[in-house]
Amino acid sequence: MSLTNYHSFYLEMSQRGLIQDITPDTEKALSTSKMTGYIGFDPTSDSLHVGSLAQIITLMRFQKAGHIPIVLVGGATGMIGDPSGKSQERNLLNKETLDYNIECIKKQLSMFLDFTAKDNSALLLNNYDWFKDISFIDFIRNVGKHISVSYMMAKDSVQTRLEKGISFTEFSYQLLQAYDFLYMNEHYNCSLQMGGADQWGNITTGTELIRKKTGKETYALTSPLIKKADGTKFGKTEGGNVWLDKNKTSPYKFYQFWLNTSDDDAKNYIKVFTFLSLDEINSLIQKHNTEPHLRHLQKELAKQITIMVHGEQDYQDSVKASEILFNGTMNDLAALPDSLFKDIMDGVPVSKITTQEASVGIDILEFLTTHTQIFPSKSEARKMLTANAVAINKEKVSDIKMTLSLNSFINNQFILIQKGKKNYYLCYLEK
Repeated sequence: MSLTNYHSFYLEMSQRGLIQDITPDTEKALSTSKMTGYIGFDPTSDSLHVGSLAQIITLMRFQKAGHIPIVLVGGATGMIGDPSGKSQERNLLNKETLDYNIECIKKQLSMFLDFTAKDNSALLLNNYDWFKDISFIDFIRNVGKHISVSYMMAKDSVQTRLEKGISFTEFSYQLLQAYDFLYMNEHYNCSLQMGGADQWGNITTGTELIRKKTGKETYALTSPLIKKADGTKFGKTEGGNVWLDKNKTSPYKFYQFWLNTSDDDAKNYIKVFTFLSLDEINSLIQKHNTEPHLRHLQKELAKQITIMVHGEQDYQDSVKASEILFNGTMNDLAALPDSLFKDIMDGVPVSKITTQEASVGIDILEFLTTHTQIFPSKSEARKMLTANAVAINKEKVSDIKMTLSLNSFINNQFILIQKGKKNYYLCYLEK
């Protein structure tokens, strides 16, 4: 591995705008030799989400440049809770739940990092392994005495919580994280800690502890927190977090999350979350700017990330489902597997009609108002029908005297109603 390759990590991070804060001489250290660096992840759930993806990709870039990445899963610190970026105390998890979460996260991370590489294999560590045998007295003697209260109080993660209150439990978190860095420095030659910008205070407490305990110089690097252009939180939808586990967020919904990003967000995200070169990205942005209605940027963003997280087949299935929903026939939609059909229709308003009602026949105006409540009144329904703005099972309907029957239900199960371009409704046959 050449020195130029080692330096490529810093260059790429810098050129993509992914460095927020960095300690002196970090660039030099990264440029001249192989380094071991780590990022910590709290096992507060049995899956990581897209909010964690930026840091996972940082470790991937780090390894691709020839450095040794350590993933630290906080089996011990997860019992405490990091106050950074939090407005209130989090609920504490028991060890059984944490152990289960850790095992799930380990499996996820193996998809992104190479734990069998010959020269720079990734390591996955759990800080419970070294905290479990440390007594409180030993910890405050060997760690606590090296970091002053005034130093800890000055951290933003503490300052932002003083008015609402912060427990001693969370106040001590930065000491635990600092000890993680010290332990891995001594046992794994780890000299770099990375993380999001909200971790800067915790990370530099670690570099300070190592300096005071051993006299060694260590390094810190943080990335900007990912935010949406409108200021709202990244990675959240109406349904909550967007997870990396397909059982919590399906590949189709995952794909749609990236496909539906705004132009401004897509221009930022494609630099953060993909391995496309900057030349490829700039060319794609130029192409997008000339034909924004074709959403070249969002499509490539969604493709790159969906394949990386879920694989080629799930990506292809997601594209196919999207095309069928907007451009396919009703037969195409009805032929989709039940699980994918449910994913596509997740969140779509649902109503039901009994077999008896359908067998008698239902007037279209009654159907669109009384039965499904898609329109508040028959006059509004009549107006939209005559304006050719209503589709039943993907076919435009303008006949206000139309009658729906059992034959109108696809697969003898449902009717799909579309109001305008994007508003869908489902009516199921209740048997």
